Order: sequence, then structure tokens, then C-alpha cells
Amino acid sequence: MKPPNLEILAYEETPLGPLCLRRRALLSEPGTVVTEVTLDHAFLMSSYNTDSERAISNRSVELHGGHDLRVLVGGLGLGYTARELLNSGRVAAVEVIEFLPQVVKWLHDGLVPLSAELNAAARLRICPGDVYQRLHDAPTEQFDLIVIDVDHSPSDQLGEEDHSFYTAAGLANAKAHLRDGGILAVWSYAESSQFSEALRSTFSRVIVEPVTTMNALVGQEQTDWLFFGLD
Repeated sequence: MKPPNLEILAYEETPLGPLCLRRRALLSEPGTVVTEVTLDHAFLMSSYNTDSERAISNRSVELHGGHDLRVLVGGLGLGYTARELLNSGRVAAVEVIEFLPQVVKWLHDGLVPLSAELNAAARLRICPGDVYQRLHDAPTEQFDLIVIDVDHSPSDQLGEEDHSFYTAAGLANAKAHLRDGGILAVWSYAESSQFSEALRSTFSRVIVEPVTTMNALVGQEQTDWLFFGLD
């Protein structure tokens, strides 16, 4: 029997395993309700702590320094990365590619906290698809920023088989989708010296930044990592 404070909003089979969207009230913080996603019975994301997702958007815009930016985002999730980009007056358009169509449907059906806001956003386009395949293929258009928030980390990918995106060859393909002066940004829950080296072999400047926040649910700090490739 599920706990009385837990509501299952959606439970669906996917090529990556069972996908669950749930909402629960925090017993430790009365009045606080969080939305969470699990994939293949493992925790994936939460609306409770979105600091690093928002940070990768803000830092990407800040590092670029330009205006009228066109942004490609890999991974919709609960929408906090895309929403932060849209909150910037320097961003003209955001295209999000999400591998799991169920996640796109959750947004359209109003099941996630940012549904109303993102569904009404005129500068936002959301498409089901594989962002890694998109970046592997020859570009049909180019972007000022490409923000990837898909896998747990470069060495802990969601699918069963590793793909080439995190290699020097894969990054070179991705770089072709950037305009001059563009930035590739990648989110990870862990630092990766191997991925940093692949970035340095592809981009003239690489920045790696930790984002440390207190996770009150477990009573300890957690650190996520942001990787930026710049030319």
C-alpha cells in the first residue's frame, strides 16, 4: 500500500524502463508538496531542489554575453532548465528535445508544476526526439547555446549502451551545431576528468563548475557539476 501522502500521477513503460511521475507531501516540511520522477525504479529528478538545473541555464547565458540567443536544450525533465532560459531577456527562442514522449505529454496534460507557464510560452518549442542523434547528424541550423541535461553523468548514462556524445568525436559533431562564439553546456551529478579532457580537445576554453546545495531531505550537502565548452 502506498503512503497516504503519495500520489502516482503516471506510470508507464518506456525503452529505458518503467517511468513514474509522482507527487508527495513532505512530512518533514508541512505544506510542501514536491513532484518527482523515477526511471527504471531509480530516482531521477525532483521539483524540490532545482538549483543546478537553473544554474546551468543562467551561467550559459552569462558566459556567452550576447543577446537574441537561440538555445537548444537536450532533456525536458520537469522544465526548470527551459524555464530559467525563458526568464532571461537575452534569450530569443528555446527548442527542447525530449527522448521520452511521455514526459512531453505530462507537460501538455498539466501534470507537472510548470505546465501552465511553459505551455503558454511563445518562445518555447518542445519536440520528442533524440538530442544525441540530432547533434551527431549534420546541422540544419545552428544555436548560440546547447544545454544538455539528460544523463546522470558522462559515465552514468540512462541507456544500456554508451553513446559517442561524450567523446572527442561526438563533441566535434555537436560543436558543428553552434554558431561562432557558441557554448556547449552539460549537466552532471559527478565530476569527470575524462569528459573534461574530451572537451579540451574540442573547445579552446573549458570551464568546470560545481554547484553545491543543502539537500534538506537527506540532511547533507550535494554537489552537481556543470561543464562548459567555449570557443
